[in-house]
Amino acid sequence: MATTEPVLTPRALNRATLDRQLLLRRVDRPVADVVSHLVGLQAQTTHTWYVGLQNRIASLSPHEVGRRLTEGALVRVSLMRSTLHLVTPEDCRSLRATVQTAMDRDLAHSSHGRTTRDVDLDAVVAAGRAHLEKQPLTPKELGALLAEEWPDVPGVDLAYVVRNRLPVVQVPPRGVWGASGPPALAPADTWTGLAMDAPADPDTLVLRYLAAFGPASVKDVQAWSGLTRLREVVDRLRDRLVVLRTEDGAELFDLPDAPRPDPDTPAPVRFLYDFDNLLRGHADRGRVISAEDLKRITSRNGMPPSTVLVDGRVRAAWKVVGRGSDTAVEVVPFAPITGRDADEVTAEGLRLLDFLAPDAEGREVRFVSGP
Repeated sequence: MATTEPVLTPRALNRATLDRQLLLRRVDRPVADVVSHLVGLQAQTTHTWYVGLQNRIASLSPHEVGRRLTEGALVRVSLMRSTLHLVTPEDCRSLRATVQTAMDRDLAHSSHGRTTRDVDLDAVVAAGRAHLEKQPLTPKELGALLAEEWPDVPGVDLAYVVRNRLPVVQVPPRGVWGASGPPALAPADTWTGLAMDAPADPDTLVLRYLAAFGPASVKDVQAWSGLTRLREVVDRLRDRLVVLRTEDGAELFDLPDAPRPDPDTPAPVRFLYDFDNLLRGHADRGRVISAEDLKRITSRNGMPPSTVLVDGRVRAAWKVVGRGSDTAVEVVPFAPITGRDADEVTAEGLRLLDFLAPDAEGREVRFVSGP
């Protein structure tokens, strides 16, 4: 049976999570290793996720990351929560079968599912695959071709069926640093050269999640993955886990040898991108942000602001303004940031501008009031 360990204070839980997410110190590791450790990065935007790598990897070259994406050493594919993630080809293969039930549920509960309810979905997928094997196509292009065979169904909905039931990757130049391109799709197996035939493996998914996001509750891993009924999986793994408690008695699970640093470990300032793992990986985000500040970053249009960590917690939002020779980072604190904290925010903001706008001459960090 799993052994019960001491209660984790909020600060201890915060530091453990930051350590797993490689946000206590930048690492000198290959990009693919970092992406694999993190079980992917949410990458539904074309480029903001590069900041997620810059926060975690020392001396990151965005052009090197883009090259790996172009060569197929990294791919962008819909996985956890039916959202686009940056992963290695091997993780594309191993993860997709495991989260397929979440992809199916997303389709069934969406407007796309309502219009395709009476359609032979397997036939749509087979037709979509045949088209995509000839050349990469955007969802609009794919939908137009499929609508020729199913004229009574909107093409966008038919393309969504293919997107959710067939592993497809968004191919470059979409997502490549300094480049642009349409969101064209290709079958994951033909693009990566790996058969997408791995069996579903929720046990390994839970263990990998804890290594990257733990300690965590069953609800946390379900919120991150989009899967349900994971209590039975965690119960099956109990002999391989330790059980921890929060101060209010909530049950958390973790790997026995996973790092849980001293709560007094310093946490450096970090500028998180809009969909950073740290704010997408748990049902209860209280380990990194207060309930009041969470409301500040909850967006009705689904596009949250980028945020700033100070002493391990979200304390501000940020955005880049201007372009060319005059580029700045504007920081909007949720409460006053002063003294050494303000100095650290400024220093890290300038480092971010070195990454985002290396050719700008007038780089600066500005603290501004929110709307």
